[in-house]
Amino acid sequence: MKEDAAAIDTIKTEAARLRAILIGSVGNLVEWYDFYVYSAFSLYFADSFFPGEDPLAQMMSASGVFALGFLMRPIGAYVFGRIGDGRGRRAALMLSVLLMCLGSLLIALAPTYATIGVGAPATLLLARLVQGVSLGGEYGSSATYLAEMAQPERRGFYSSFQYVTMIAGQLLALCVLLVLQNVALDAQALRDWGWRIPFAFGALLAIVALYMRRDLVETPAFKASRAERRRGSLSALLAHKRETATVVGLTLGGTIAFYVYTTYMQKFLKLSVGLSDAETTWIAAGS
Repeated sequence: MKEDAAAIDTIKTEAARLRAILIGSVGNLVEWYDFYVYSAFSLYFADSFFPGEDPLAQMMSASGVFALGFLMRPIGAYVFGRIGDGRGRRAALMLSVLLMCLGSLLIALAPTYATIGVGAPATLLLARLVQGVSLGGEYGSSATYLAEMAQPERRGFYSSFQYVTMIAGQLLALCVLLVLQNVALDAQALRDWGWRIPFAFGALLAIVALYMRRDLVETPAFKASRAERRRGSLSALLAHKRETATVVGLTLGGTIAFYVYTTYMQKFLKLSVGLSDAETTWIAAGS
């Protein structure tokens, strides 16, 4: 009987662990969808916020706003890292997805340049800065949560779900674009108002993710850390300078290559090569 009860407890524990990992991963997917959908649809809304006759100049302006969002990611990582260490991983994960929801909703409802002038690109920039903070916080928080919830012998496997869901979120954004391009709307409708749909959809997904995350359990590692004093993360990194530099260097190179393929290539194929909108989307999704 004792063996049976222990087996049942183990099954329940593993089921709760897998559920927590699944919810954490789904939230990460939503965050990356919301962040990347800007890049996927910028070909359609750039002229709504940046008027002019030169499509290249409009895309450069929209891409500049996209780039500024990256400047906020280290800030988000630091702030949410402090929240995660002080208030818990669950609090950091819920706040990050809430901010992403607000950013997406702000873009979906943003007036155009024709309506409020320079207030339109300012609103777009504000939304992207909020999303940058959110994604910076999500990246580290979700990685920490997945690693701490996994069994030691499966930690690498479950932590990989963060990257899998990151790519899945970007593919979802491209799939939404393909549906709108080829099934739901014509090119003019997509430029006039259809580009708002994916941002509204992203805000809805973020609300669903927030609802799912409300019942996340705290990780055993966080509970244990509250009972002891630990030196700050920067001090820990400085104790391993070589390893830290290696990780930063590898991440830097991989990130540059990743965004060349996922972000720049779509604009290059459209504006420089001269492919159609649908062709650029199919190639971006396939790559």
